[in-house]
Parts: sequence; C-alpha cells; structure tokens
Amino acid sequence: MYVYDDYDQQIVNDRVAQFRDQTQRFLAGKISDDEFLPLRLQNGLYIQRHAPMLRIAIPYGMLASRQLRKLADVSRKFDKGYGHFSTRQNMQLHWPKLEQVPDILAELATVQMHSIQTSGNCIRNTTTDQFAGVARDELEDPRPYCELIRQWSTFHPEFAYLPRKFKIAVNANPTADRAATLVHDIGIHIVQNESGENGFKVFVGGGLGRTPVIASLVREFLPKKHLLTYLEAILRVYNRLGRRDNKHKARIKILVRAMTPEKFTELVEQEWLQLKDGPNTVTAEEFERLKTFFTEPEYQSLPQQDEHFLALQTENNFFANWVKRNVTPHKKPGYAAVTLSLKKTGIAPGDATHEQMDAMADLADNYSFGELRVSHEQNIVLADVKQSDLHSLWRDAKQHGFATPTLGLLNDMICCPGGDFCSLANAKSIPIAQQIQERFQDLDYLYDIGDLDLNISGCMNACGHHHVGNIGILGVDKKGAEFYQVSLGGASGVDASLGKILGPSFSEKEVANVIEKIIDVYIDKRTEEERFIDTYRRIGIDPFKQQVYANV
Repeated sequence: MYVYDDYDQQIVNDRVAQFRDQTQRFLAGKISDDEFLPLRLQNGLYIQRHAPMLRIAIPYGMLASRQLRKLADVSRKFDKGYGHFSTRQNMQLHWPKLEQVPDILAELATVQMHSIQTSGNCIRNTTTDQFAGVARDELEDPRPYCELIRQWSTFHPEFAYLPRKFKIAVNANPTADRAATLVHDIGIHIVQNESGENGFKVFVGGGLGRTPVIASLVREFLPKKHLLTYLEAILRVYNRLGRRDNKHKARIKILVRAMTPEKFTELVEQEWLQLKDGPNTVTAEEFERLKTFFTEPEYQSLPQQDEHFLALQTENNFFANWVKRNVTPHKKPGYAAVTLSLKKTGIAPGDATHEQMDAMADLADNYSFGELRVSHEQNIVLADVKQSDLHSLWRDAKQHGFATPTLGLLNDMICCPGGDFCSLANAKSIPIAQQIQERFQDLDYLYDIGDLDLNISGCMNACGHHHVGNIGILGVDKKGAEFYQVSLGGASGVDASLGKILGPSFSEKEVANVIEKIIDVYIDKRTEEERFIDTYRRIGIDPFKQQVYANV
C-alpha cells in the first residue's frame, strides 16, 4: 500500500495545525457558523443529529493493521468506542466533540491518515474492488490508478469548489463490478482493446440520491497516459456548466441528462483537445513508480489446493458453509481472500467496536501480512490468507462475531445509520435491518433464497444505496410518522439497474412481512438456477405487487 513521503507527511501535519487554529477561532467566536462551514467540511466534519460526525479517509479501502489499531484507539479516547465503515470504504465517528477534532486529526496523522476531502464540494475518496490485486479475474491491479487519481485530486485548486460533491470509482474486472462504478460521477473500467493494450472505458453521470441515474458511456477506450487529462476535461466542463443555484440539481448527473450524454461528450472531447499530451500526460515511468507501492507480499510457494483444508470442509458443515460464502479464490496458488462480516443483528451494518477493530488488526497480522480492506458492502477483507490457515482463522473470527456465513445473502445488507444518528434522515434504518435479520435467521432458508442484495436508506440521499438493491427500502416521512417505501429490481454490478417502486409505503411493523411476501413470490416463480434479480427481470414487478397488496 502507498506509504507517505516527507512531503505527504508535512502537508497532513500542516493541515492539522491549520484546522486546529480555525477551530479555536470558531469556538472563541471569531469565525461565524457560515465561515466555519466550508472549513470543517474540507476536513470531513459534519454536524449530525446528536453530535458532529467525522469521516476519515481510507484511500481505495486499504488499511494497515497499525492504522486500524489507531482508529480503535481514537474511538476509545474521543468517541463512544466504535466506528462505522461506509459504502465508500471510509470510516465515520459519530460522537466526537468539536473541540477535540483537531486532536483526533493529529493522532491520525501519526499513522498516515487524515480526513481531507471526505466531505464538501470536491473530489472525494476514490474507491475500487476490495479484492484489487488478488482477484483471479481482474485485467490488472487497479490500485495504482486509484493512487494516481488521489494524488492528482488532493488539493487540486481548480476543483476545490465544484458545484457539488464528486465521486470516482475504478473497476478492473470485465465480469463483475464490486465498486458500483456505474452509480458514480465518473466510473472507470480497465479494458483491453483489439491490440491487447489495456486502457480505460469511461462512464460519467451516475449517482443515486433524489435523482438516481446510471452513468453514460462517454469514451469506449482511453489510452492509459491520458487518464488525468481526460478526467480534467470532464471536471472542467462540469465546473463551468454545472448548476450552483440549487444543490439538488447540482450533480454532474443532472448536467449530463439535461444536455444529453452525446452533447456532454462532445464538449468533453473539445476540452480534452486542449489538454491532451500536455503536462498532465502520465509517463510510463510514473505508472511504474506507482506500481512499486503495490508490490506482492512474500507469498510462499504452495500447491493449488491444500488437502487438509479440503478435508476439514468435508468434516465440518459449518466451516464448509463459511468457506462457500465468505472465502474468495485468490490468484496465487494455496491462498484465499476472506471477508469478515460486520452484520451482527441489532447493530448498524458496518459498525465495529474498538475491541473488534483491535481484533481485526490482530487477525490481519496473524493471517494476512498485516493488511485489511474495506468493502463497498461494509465488511472487512483479509486479502492474503493461506488455505492451510483458513480453519484457524475461522475459529478466531467466530470469537468476535466476524464469521457469519451469509455474505451475499439477504442478511448481508447495506444500511446507512439513518435517523438514529443523521439529521437528514426521515426514518430510522437500524431497527428495520434488525427486524429483517430476525425474521430471516434460518441459515438453510437463507441459502435456499440465495444471492440477494437488500439495501436500506433513511432518506433520499441514498447513503444506503437503496436504488440499486435487488430489494431497496427507503425511509419516508408521512405527516411526522416514519414509513418505508420498497423498490425492486435494482443492481449495482456491470448490469447496473435502478429499482422500481413497488407501491404505497409501509409502517415499520409491516416491513418484515412485506419482505417475506416478496421472497415467497420469488421462491414460487423462480427457475432452478435463477437468482432473485433474474426472476424479477423475467416476470416483472406485477406478481410481487399483487402478493404484497392483496389484502390491502
């Protein structure tokens, strides 16, 4: 993973000192609320329902064990002893005291972490596949390109005050998209042309929130060296023409839709002609330099399959189920990637206590070269585990609640913190997640249902990505009461689609029953090999609607 040089460290240290001074002046009444707002947002600090919320950057989801231990320590000292891993691979503290935030940032700086550009109208944390670098089916490791974008975009003076926040994601897998790139402002796919050269397919204008949109293809193939100049062209067009009079209409997705993808692409190409082959053209030497930060760990030479590991699966069905759901094949013989589940019933998906963070850091040190990854689905990945260690890891993970064998199933849901924390939320999310998890506790039934993405958001800002859940749940306000709107048919992969609203919303006590009726229709109508999303796309929404509203 990328390691700071002296310039990086000095920049982060200077930013801590700068924000400490700004915070002290604000608390002394020398800076107004309006003046302090952009300053705190530049440092990842929001004002939420009960307390400030600090969003900490985890570039492309990668953490060293020492960094996770620091996050645990910070949550103990300055918060309520836990943190929340978000869908964009960052971490959030929901209870810091404003006057202590500079101290938190100073602690983070000691382990090469910060909160710069995790909020505000700027280019946010670039995300990618949690299995980057170890996935068997990727064209190449996308992390060097994420690091290139991070270095280019951090403190970029031209793009510090965009019309609205801006998110970029990179995918290197031709058959899977675990970074949900098509619902980002820019989605970058590493692809191969007819000459066998790798380059980029570029999508623009995706996003969720009040106006969900699947991104439009603006360039079929972009040579690698032009990545930054093309991104710059896109952002220049957006910065000039994006709306600033209405924040609900300020995202690039609105601009692309209003002028049509074709016209937007034409303007980008015109802008790019002025930038192409200019100073931001990336040399082959620079790409090689970036790749040196993502070298392989000291893998052992192992057989493709560990016989003892295979035998243990035969002997222990619980272990075998965990391997099936939570263990992913690795490009290196004898290794695997393991997903640690953070989906305990009754706890916000993605939450981890300081004890759990310390425990995950220990697991990383003991089993995976001291490295961890945060996934889009709000779980944690150990990317380099020997097959011969998987049984020991499973036993250790169970002690801390990380070994729930439900990855990719209905209970492995994405969920925002909702009304329990967020001042923007219309309704609570965590009780809904708990209600559904308790209704669908039977593992045999979950395995029978199979792969299914269920996403929950507490408001239209869609932090829980409900629009792209196979089943999506949105909290809505009905004359001061909390209700929940259900949508079906969303997906966030290479075949991304937006869910369609089922019908009128439901009270909190009805939600689990509604989900059960939806599942009943799927079980009744599916063919042998169909996932939920396949059945929905074949039969449409009407059979589900008829079942759910039959007695209304």
